[in-house]
Amino acid sequence: MAEKKAPAKTAEKKKNPKKKKKLTPFLKFLCYVIIGASAFLFYEVFSEIYTTFQLRKQLAEVEEKYQQVLDENAYLTSEKEKLEDPDYVASYARGTYLLSKDDEQIFYLPENEDR
Repeated sequence: MAEKKAPAKTAEKKKNPKKKKKLTPFLKFLCYVIIGASAFLFYEVFSEIYTTFQLRKQLAEVEEKYQQVLDENAYLTSEKEKLEDPDYVASYARGTYLLSKDDEQIFYLPENEDR
């Protein structure tokens, strides 16, 4: 009374997990296009990041030069204001160029090398 049943073909297909579905040529092409587009987008992103770092470095250099120009401008403005004062001009000329006032004598003293 034991009857043997033949396994059904549909059950046989489900039990064999080793079979892989092959990709159609269209799906292969689509995968290559997606991979290529992803690589291109990654390249663009990294080039933008590199450009951003270069611009930040350049900005820091320009800001430093700008600060130097501001400092020089402040110094020259103060020198201009000083040179508009006749007393300062007279004392500067006397100290730098050894000019004298009327009826004033200048004595040159040798520098002492023993000190």
